[in-house]
Amino acid sequence: MNTLQAVEQKYMKKDVETFAVGDTVKVHVLIREGDKERVQIFQGDIIARHGAGVRATFTVRKISFGIGVERVFPLHSKTVKKIEIVRHTKVRRAKLYYMRSLKGKAARLRGDQH
Repeated sequence: MNTLQAVEQKYMKKDVETFAVGDTVKVHVLIREGDKERVQIFQGDIIARHGAGVRATFTVRKISFGIGVERVFPLHSKTVKKIEIVRHTKVRRAKLYYMRSLKGKAARLRGDQH
Protein backbone atom coordinates (compact mmCIF):
# COMPACT_ATOMS: atom_id res chain seq x y z
CA MET A 1 0.00 0.00 0.00
CA ASN A 2 1.48 3.33 -1.01
CA THR A 3 1.33 6.54 1.01
CA LEU A 4 -1.74 7.95 -0.78
CA GLN A 5 -3.80 4.82 -0.13
CA ALA A 6 -2.79 4.85 3.53
CA VAL A 7 -4.00 8.44 3.93
CA GLU A 8 -7.26 7.77 2.03
CA GLN A 9 -7.99 4.67 4.14
CA LYS A 10 -8.48 6.92 7.17
CA TYR A 11 -11.36 8.82 5.50
CA MET A 12 -13.26 5.87 4.03
CA LYS A 13 -16.49 4.65 5.61
CA LYS A 14 -16.46 1.07 6.83
CA ASP A 15 -20.22 0.38 6.90
CA VAL A 16 -21.10 1.09 3.25
CA GLU A 17 -23.75 -1.30 1.94
CA THR A 18 -23.09 -2.66 -1.55
CA PHE A 19 -25.41 -1.36 -4.24
CA ALA A 20 -25.32 -1.30 -8.02
CA VAL A 21 -26.56 0.74 -10.95
CA GLY A 22 -30.31 0.23 -11.35
CA ASP A 23 -31.04 -0.05 -7.63
CA THR A 24 -33.58 2.25 -6.01
CA VAL A 25 -32.12 3.87 -2.90
CA LYS A 26 -32.96 6.33 -0.15
CA VAL A 27 -29.98 8.59 0.54
CA HIS A 28 -30.09 10.27 3.96
CA VAL A 29 -28.32 13.62 3.48
CA LEU A 30 -27.30 16.02 6.25
CA ILE A 31 -28.58 19.53 5.45
CA ARG A 32 -27.18 22.53 7.31
CA GLU A 33 -29.35 25.65 7.51
CA GLY A 34 -27.68 28.35 9.54
CA ASP A 35 -26.78 26.77 12.88
CA LYS A 36 -29.34 23.94 12.57
CA GLU A 37 -28.84 20.50 11.04
CA ARG A 38 -31.43 18.08 9.72
CA VAL A 39 -31.51 14.90 7.66
CA GLN A 40 -33.30 14.96 4.31
CA ILE A 41 -34.05 11.84 2.28
CA PHE A 42 -33.43 11.77 -1.49
CA GLN A 43 -35.03 8.67 -3.04
CA GLY A 44 -34.37 7.65 -6.62
CA ASP A 45 -32.68 5.25 -9.01
CA ILE A 46 -28.91 4.96 -9.30
CA ILE A 47 -27.99 5.74 -12.90
CA ALA A 48 -24.18 5.81 -12.58
CA ARG A 49 -21.23 5.02 -10.34
CA HIS A 50 -17.81 6.63 -10.78
CA GLY A 51 -14.37 6.28 -9.28
CA ALA A 52 -12.98 4.08 -6.56
CA GLY A 53 -11.77 4.42 -3.02
CA VAL A 54 -12.38 7.69 -1.24
CA ARG A 55 -13.18 9.47 -4.54
CA ALA A 56 -16.11 7.17 -5.42
CA THR A 57 -19.39 8.89 -6.37
CA PHE A 58 -22.83 7.78 -7.46
CA THR A 59 -25.59 9.59 -9.34
CA VAL A 60 -29.22 9.30 -8.21
CA ARG A 61 -32.13 10.36 -10.41
CA LYS A 62 -35.72 10.95 -9.36
CA ILE A 63 -38.80 12.58 -10.85
CA SER A 64 -40.06 15.47 -8.72
CA PHE A 65 -43.34 17.11 -9.76
CA GLY A 66 -42.82 15.91 -13.36
CA ILE A 67 -39.25 17.17 -13.63
CA GLY A 68 -36.18 14.93 -13.54
CA VAL A 69 -33.74 15.76 -10.75
CA GLU A 70 -30.26 14.26 -10.48
CA ARG A 71 -27.76 14.54 -7.66
CA VAL A 72 -24.20 13.28 -7.50
CA PHE A 73 -23.21 12.06 -4.04
CA PRO A 74 -19.68 11.31 -2.83
CA LEU A 75 -19.89 7.80 -1.36
CA HIS A 76 -17.62 8.48 1.62
CA SER A 77 -18.83 12.01 2.43
CA LYS A 78 -19.78 12.97 5.97
CA THR A 79 -22.97 14.60 4.66
CA VAL A 80 -24.24 11.22 3.42
CA LYS A 81 -25.43 9.66 6.68
CA LYS A 82 -27.00 6.46 5.36
CA ILE A 83 -27.86 4.71 2.10
CA GLU A 84 -30.96 2.50 2.28
CA ILE A 85 -31.59 0.09 -0.56
CA VAL A 86 -35.29 0.03 -1.42
CA ARG A 87 -35.22 -2.30 -4.43
CA HIS A 88 -32.68 -4.16 -6.56
CA THR A 89 -33.21 -4.25 -10.32
CA LYS A 90 -31.14 -6.16 -12.84
CA VAL A 91 -29.96 -3.88 -15.64
CA ARG A 92 -27.80 -4.62 -18.65
CA ARG A 93 -25.77 -1.41 -18.75
CA ALA A 94 -23.21 0.26 -16.53
CA LYS A 95 -24.63 3.76 -17.03
CA LEU A 96 -28.35 4.48 -17.39
CA TYR A 97 -28.10 7.92 -19.01
CA TYR A 98 -30.83 6.95 -21.49
CA MET A 99 -33.31 7.35 -18.60
CA ARG A 100 -33.01 11.12 -19.02
CA SER A 101 -35.01 11.04 -22.26
CA LEU A 102 -37.78 8.70 -21.05
CA LYS A 103 -41.11 9.79 -19.56
CA GLY A 104 -43.94 8.16 -17.65
CA LYS A 105 -44.12 4.39 -17.49
CA ALA A 106 -41.23 4.02 -19.93
CA ALA A 107 -38.94 5.58 -17.30
CA ARG A 108 -39.53 2.75 -14.82
CA LEU A 109 -36.80 0.26 -14.12
CA ARG A 110 -38.39 -3.15 -14.53
CA GLY A 111 -37.01 -6.58 -14.97
CA ASP A 112 -35.62 -9.35 -12.91
CA GLN A 113 -35.14 -8.67 -9.25
CA HIS A 114 -31.91 -10.09 -7.86
